[in-house]
Amino acid sequence: MDFRDTLNLPDPAFTIPMKADLGLREPEIQKSWDEQRIYHRIQESRKDAPSFVLHDGPPYTNSPIHIGTALNKLLKDFVVKTRTLMGYRAPYVPGYDNHGLPIEQAVMRAFHEKKETPDVVTLRKACREHAAKYIDIQTAQFKRLGIFGLWERPYTTMEFKYEAEIIRVFKRMVESGYVYKGLRPTLWSPTSRTALADTEIVYVENFVSKSIYVRFPLVSDINGWSKSFENLFAIIWTTTPWTIPANLAVAFHPNFEYLVVKSGDSHYLVLRELSEKVREAIGADEWTVVADFLGVSFEGTKFKHPIFNRDSIAVMAEYVTTEDGTGIVHTAPGHGRDDFYTGIKNDLPILCPVDERGIMTAEAGEFEGLSYKECNSRVVERLEELGNLLSVSDHVHSYPHAERDGKPVIFRATEQWFVGIDTNDLRQQMLSKIANKSLSELGNGKDGVVWLPANGYNRIEAMIRNRPDWCISRQRPWGVGIPILYGAKSGKPIMDPAIIELIAQKVESEGSDVWFEKEASYFVPEGYSHPNTGETEFRKETDVLDVWFDSGCTSLCVIDGAVESQWKENWPADLYLEGSDQHRGWFNTSLIIGTAMKGEPPYKTVLTHGFVDDEKGEKMSKRSGNSIDPVTACDTYGADILRLWVASVDWTNDAPCGPNLLAQMGDSYRRIRNTLRFLLSNLSDYPTEGDLPTTDGKRFNWNATVADLKQNDEVWATEHELLTLDRWIIEQTELLVEDCLRAYCEYDFGAAISAIHNFCAEPLSSFYLDAIKDRMYCDGTDWNTRRSGQVACQQVLLKLTKLVAPILAHTAEEVWQRIPGLMNEPNSVHMTQISRISSARLEEIQDGDLQRRVAAVLEWRAVVFAQFEPWKAANNAKDSQDFVVKLTLPKDQKLILESLSDELAILFKFSEVFLIEGNEAADFAASNYEKCERSRIRRKDVEMAGEHFLSARDRRAIGWK
Repeated sequence: MDFRDTLNLPDPAFTIPMKADLGLREPEIQKSWDEQRIYHRIQESRKDAPSFVLHDGPPYTNSPIHIGTALNKLLKDFVVKTRTLMGYRAPYVPGYDNHGLPIEQAVMRAFHEKKETPDVVTLRKACREHAAKYIDIQTAQFKRLGIFGLWERPYTTMEFKYEAEIIRVFKRMVESGYVYKGLRPTLWSPTSRTALADTEIVYVENFVSKSIYVRFPLVSDINGWSKSFENLFAIIWTTTPWTIPANLAVAFHPNFEYLVVKSGDSHYLVLRELSEKVREAIGADEWTVVADFLGVSFEGTKFKHPIFNRDSIAVMAEYVTTEDGTGIVHTAPGHGRDDFYTGIKNDLPILCPVDERGIMTAEAGEFEGLSYKECNSRVVERLEELGNLLSVSDHVHSYPHAERDGKPVIFRATEQWFVGIDTNDLRQQMLSKIANKSLSELGNGKDGVVWLPANGYNRIEAMIRNRPDWCISRQRPWGVGIPILYGAKSGKPIMDPAIIELIAQKVESEGSDVWFEKEASYFVPEGYSHPNTGETEFRKETDVLDVWFDSGCTSLCVIDGAVESQWKENWPADLYLEGSDQHRGWFNTSLIIGTAMKGEPPYKTVLTHGFVDDEKGEKMSKRSGNSIDPVTACDTYGADILRLWVASVDWTNDAPCGPNLLAQMGDSYRRIRNTLRFLLSNLSDYPTEGDLPTTDGKRFNWNATVADLKQNDEVWATEHELLTLDRWIIEQTELLVEDCLRAYCEYDFGAAISAIHNFCAEPLSSFYLDAIKDRMYCDGTDWNTRRSGQVACQQVLLKLTKLVAPILAHTAEEVWQRIPGLMNEPNSVHMTQISRISSARLEEIQDGDLQRRVAAVLEWRAVVFAQFEPWKAANNAKDSQDFVVKLTLPKDQKLILESLSDELAILFKFSEVFLIEGNEAADFAASNYEKCERSRIRRKDVEMAGEHFLSARDRRAIGWK
């Protein structure tokens, strides 16, 4: 007889397939979500629930997404899905950043390939089309990752209404006095021909510059300190020789001590602390100190410019340091922030002899027409010709570059529009509002923000404390034009909020292109005159707003509902989540605008993640050929594998990714999938409509009617009690729920997925599911012992599928659609809820007798297994079912294990377990019992039945006496 036909074996057609085929199956699941309008159904189901708002920082729409974008968006999706799982209404409005240089550069490349030079209006239209194209591309790619959101109605910064609101934010800042135009030193990109803000700068290490020591001859000394010295020179050091033509002063620290040293027939001024370093650098053999003076002694002294026939004045400056150089700072007010303000303080002209291209102008004299880079070499040569070059060498240091094109920038004094960071005490307001809080302090009403990781606070605090005024003007064509008119003759700006509002209205109806298409008269009412000059003819500002101004407005445009009411949520947002570079970017500018407009930061919590490296720890880039395309990864491995990788990384640091790591994720994924699959396989004959079970973790009523259950979900039965092991695994699952939801609350997705994986590997696969196989397969179909296991499997599967759903979004849905007995649960796992257990229940489980008893079993089981392995090898044994074990253990432990005596043989995987009181020992011997031909285990009640050996249980299961 083939006893296999009498077993309750899993139905492979009922459970999920062993082969995931995620690349094929996931798009089908996503199509189902789209047809169900799953995001909208979730929001509707939570319409009365407390809200949790994650505000999306907009990515640039200049190219397809990359692995770093995927990391960011998936972390956001985890937040949204976990908060939804916990019962919150967690809306997600995706955003797209459409203005700015990256898009403009991509469009210009296309024009250059066609050998065309577009005018501003043509270029802007092409930029708009390019951005719209990549909105569609990126949306499809994000959806392929399994991300839920309002994809059919995202916010875009080039939307007419949004552009108008950018202008209205500008207007409000003008009204509050934050905005001004002035001549200031700015970081300037010669390649892009525009000013940049500090937020757009990266510092490149190991940059090589020409380092020169230059002498400035003494001309006159109004204080009389130099009358005893002939041939006296001040020595400066600089790594930007090209700025020497702009030199107007040399700066001393008033309180530092300077030496006069004699070298040959010359005398040199140098800071005491740097004297020997300078001597070594210029290679001076003789170096004799002949006098010393405080820096203040030199104020007003005149030195001669080392190239031109003009003076360089000695000025005082507190920023002079003892760390490098000579202690005397070359000062060019047109080419440095400190230099600029020193020049203003001392009534020096702001000389800036370099144009927007980085080409030296006529003010540079003999260097006119050279690029600033060419000027570097020529200045060194000229200084040497004139005898004023003391030393030249290569200097390796950190140097600012434009983030977008990776090219070096220069300091250049130009007229720009700024937001005053100290206006209305804005800087101090921001500093007082961003104090670091812990997650446990949220909602206590005190000022502060939760920074995750905590060192994010140090970064933002330093940046706000030390940042200069925000340069918000850019000399580019693609962006929202700065809505300022000037008197045509006077050049005086019109800061009239009413005119700015009229411009906003035009932009709202026609888009920001209208500013570049229409004449200035189009934006003023008939008969309007300049409020200050009375002029009636005007010209427009040609600069555009910094794109960080666009994105800095998002909290007002989206969360505050300025653009569209359906986006409006309680302000501020619960969470901002971006890469760690956004401390100087989006977090920073959003903080400035939010605090200026509403008196507080636009976020309660800020989470920053690292970037993605390859498996060797090197930065990923298309140029290096080591990048991972997320969409290709989805098609190759599956979106759930990519999601599992994101959940597994330590987001506080840079994360490695590559084929090997994704393959490893596949192994972890299969562990979870196979566990879900096995749990589900045990439920193929689980009752559905008309005969559903219910459980409180202790008892179940297999015959409760659907009507009873719908009337009261807590219909507890009395006739059948769940078996000990089944009650234990349900309690273990409750503990898992507590661990995972606590981790989800703390954004520790790695801890949650690790707990889930370990739960699948240890309590479930290696113990519980193995332990119940015998009764699930071999007990009678309707026996209480088997039904008890089914109830436990269904309860565990229900909770486990919910817990894993935020991470393995597609797999969880696939499983959910097959789980029987869901009663009143929604038809999508992503619409379900799960709650943390109460502290009382948690304490009851942890301190309960059940956990203590099974823990003892597991402990002694491990002891037996560890001792059986070497014994098995020594005795050429194979299957532990062929042996009995005599386990000697302390009395209290023996009593605990005896309470599970009926199940010990199955739990320990031996033919029989004998318990003996005494010192710990495990002895093994061959079993004298016959092996049951149906269940393949040896038991003392196995007897011959007809021509077959069967246990009493197995005879009863197939109806034999």
